[in-house]
Amino acid sequence: MIGKVLGGRYEILSRLGGGGMAVVYRAKDHLLGRVVAVKVLREQDDQDDDFVSRFHREARAVASLSHPNVVNIYDVGQDGDIHYIVMECVHGETLKEYIQRRGPLPPDEAVAIGVQILSALAHAHENGIVHRDIKPQNILIGKHGEVKVTDFGIARAKTANTITHTGSMIGSVHYLSPEQARGGVADEKSDLYSFGVVLYEMLTGQVPFTGDSPISVALKHLQAEFVPPRRLRPEIPQSLENVVRRALAKNPRHRYASAEAMLEDLKTALLPERQNEPVWEPPIDEEDLEETKVLPIVGGVVEAVPTRSDDAPGGSGEGADEADGAARAEAAKGPNRHQRVMRALGWTLAIFIGLVFGLLGFNYAMGLLIVPDVTVPRVEGMHVNLAKKKLEEAGLSADVVPRSSNEVERDVVIRQEPSAGMVVKKGRTVTLYVSQGPEKVEIPDVRGMPRSQAEQLLSAFLSRTVDEEYSDEVPPGHVIRQEPAPGDRVVPQETRVRLVVSKGRETIAMPSLAGLTLAEAEATLQKHNLKLGSVREERSYWPKGTVFRQYPYNAGDNVQPGASVDVWVSGGLKDDAVEVVEEVLVLPEGGKADVTVQVQDARGVPLTVVSRTVSRPETVEVPLILAPHADGVIQVYQNGRLVNRQTVRYRDVIESDKT
Repeated sequence: MIGKVLGGRYEILSRLGGGGMAVVYRAKDHLLGRVVAVKVLREQDDQDDDFVSRFHREARAVASLSHPNVVNIYDVGQDGDIHYIVMECVHGETLKEYIQRRGPLPPDEAVAIGVQILSALAHAHENGIVHRDIKPQNILIGKHGEVKVTDFGIARAKTANTITHTGSMIGSVHYLSPEQARGGVADEKSDLYSFGVVLYEMLTGQVPFTGDSPISVALKHLQAEFVPPRRLRPEIPQSLENVVRRALAKNPRHRYASAEAMLEDLKTALLPERQNEPVWEPPIDEEDLEETKVLPIVGGVVEAVPTRSDDAPGGSGEGADEADGAARAEAAKGPNRHQRVMRALGWTLAIFIGLVFGLLGFNYAMGLLIVPDVTVPRVEGMHVNLAKKKLEEAGLSADVVPRSSNEVERDVVIRQEPSAGMVVKKGRTVTLYVSQGPEKVEIPDVRGMPRSQAEQLLSAFLSRTVDEEYSDEVPPGHVIRQEPAPGDRVVPQETRVRLVVSKGRETIAMPSLAGLTLAEAEATLQKHNLKLGSVREERSYWPKGTVFRQYPYNAGDNVQPGASVDVWVSGGLKDDAVEVVEEVLVLPEGGKADVTVQVQDARGVPLTVVSRTVSRPETVEVPLILAPHADGVIQVYQNGRLVNRQTVRYRDVIESDKT
């Protein structure tokens, strides 16, 4: 992977580390010119739809978070078979490495780190995200002490069903909450338990539960009691130990109500007035103490059969008593049986009517409470308005979440949650991720950069044009300005970028002023945006009134515009100078030729004295100035080829004049 460029943008520089499902690399973002961390799904998992889905779920979960203690997610993508997430690169070490290097942390430092972790969790929980894998390995400590919570690889919205995906529990067993250990639902309070383990480890240098196997550790989370931190480190305030005790409560109901509540408690744990507070113990669960209650039996009616006393009127004597008693007993027997039968029938009818009305009422109530199931229709690829309408027809509502997309047209549904075909309750909200068109990025500021580096950073844009101009401030080959301007948000695939690159300071090739009159020299300087400086006159080997020297720039030198040039004008020939005119015969080849005649004499520079087209043989006059130290040389060129060269000697001319 080292050296590979993902998405035409992220160059892999080195490996940073790896986890169960991904490898993290250090990379260079050539578009924005910054170092990032790139998490790449392991090759053995990139064909597993469950792993790929979980991998991308991480990006969607964390991308919704914006907090200084949460590692930022910049981008998510796929390059061939490689699935990757681009994240903020934090320079530092994990909290696990920090604890291993430092040992147990001082209480104030443990609290300072814990406050930042809880602040990140509180923000995540407020946004419906449960981390579900809080452990020191997933907490980064920057070089300046900043804390960043990372690796939401198994994070999930709190509407998720369970903590398992493939039949196995996810998360490091030493930091697993009891409800996760038994395969239950992981919620915000599970994160608080895991954080309690992290706080315990920061304070004591060890985890609360260890064992020979993951199963034995998980069982201890469910059943065993941990060694109180103060027994290992007596200098820990009781108030701070109480925070750990409450976070590690077996029953989630006994833990803090929220990360925010725990954060507020942790912030005040080191106050002097709290350090000696009573040991926190979990309250006795009332549900476990509830006694079985005996319900009273709804009884029947006890009837008292009236009896006759000896004092009762209407009879006398034993025989009469027997006869009368028998008659009255028979008379009494009939009415009592009838009453009992009627009462029984009444009770039966009342119970039946009660049952009928109870059943009707129950069915009515259940009709109000039970919500029918509906199947989620497929709306991916539809225009958002049509998708909303289709969901409404199915008895569902829509929640639109805008997302940038380079592949899906604007206002078209990219993805839906729950997915098509799932059976949900009527009235359920379906989240629609709707394309806002290609992602816009900020134009990087390439001003002052070398041209090659700037073009590399802008390689993702539609096209680049480069113009050049002179600059007194920007070095040659570096960018002076750019269009669009730095910071403008544009779509790279649709944007043409124009760069203006410096050619350095503007310079002018210094013209030769030799042989010109003063007026001609001044006009030549003005034509080249130069100025005439001082003028001096002295005798020379040049004809009177002509320029024979210029300073400080010689002919051909690069000169800044507006520079001043001093000149020397000849006041006449020196006494030892001789001025002669030589006749040179020119014979054009082929009947016609471009003829140039150059001389070099006491004036010290090559001079062109003839330059014209000649169509027939002719003699041209060539002026020369000779001196004791300088003879004259004449060279004749035809069509650029040297055809004649002759020397005129000063001594020969002097001797000829004497004769």
